[in-house]
Amino acid sequence: MTGLKEYLFEKMKKGTVHLTLLDPDPAKLTDASAREIAAKLKAAGTDAFMLGGSTGVTSESLSSAAIAVRESAGLPTIYFPSSHTALTSEVDGIFFMTVINSTDPLYITHGHAYAAPYIKMSGVETISMAYIIVEPGMTVSKITKAKLVGHDDIDMAIGYALAAEMFGMELIYLEAGSGADRPISPEMITAVREAVNIPVIVGGGIRTPEAAKAAREAGANAIVTGTFVEQCSDSDILTAVVHAAKGI
Repeated sequence: MTGLKEYLFEKMKKGTVHLTLLDPDPAKLTDASAREIAAKLKAAGTDAFMLGGSTGVTSESLSSAAIAVRESAGLPTIYFPSSHTALTSEVDGIFFMTVINSTDPLYITHGHAYAAPYIKMSGVETISMAYIIVEPGMTVSKITKAKLVGHDDIDMAIGYALAAEMFGMELIYLEAGSGADRPISPEMITAVREAVNIPVIVGGGIRTPEAAKAAREAGANAIVTGTFVEQCSDSDILTAVVHAAKGI
């Protein structure tokens, strides 16, 4: 297949893409459930699978999930980093991300320095990304000790996004947190998208076609659904959300 970045960016040029996020914590995801979910989401029209979670992820569980998803769906797998201690060469690429509003150096650059030699040796493709955590933030904000961007603090979101672009990041991820009770506001998505010239990914709290459509119409280049996908067993609803995210 083509390189991961080429694959994603070419799709983004044509419209909003949908990314499925699966948490490879073995307490939450088995190989069998990974295969089942991957098959459903491929049929629904997702474009790629992200693998990662805030807690419980090991190199072994990450590798196993990546293999299961690849065998079931045949779509790209992207490591959405959990920590520098959980790494694998079984994925097609990694979002090499800095939690740009973390107050803990481990999540800004220090963990990356530990992981970089292995990633270089493995040959796994990297795409640099700034991860901006917005209220409510959920578990990931607590673990990374993030100084949350307020739900309505559009100026701060723009500031972080512009700083990320000036640092040379290739992607921006606006994250409300897995299981958030409300997604990133359309107003914030539009403002950030208009402020920068790099793609904007949006995730957290998107669990209805209406929320997915709102994020797409606000300008999101990619929309991520995770907790919703893992909890929803209705293929029609899954398909409706994916289609709303992609505008099809």
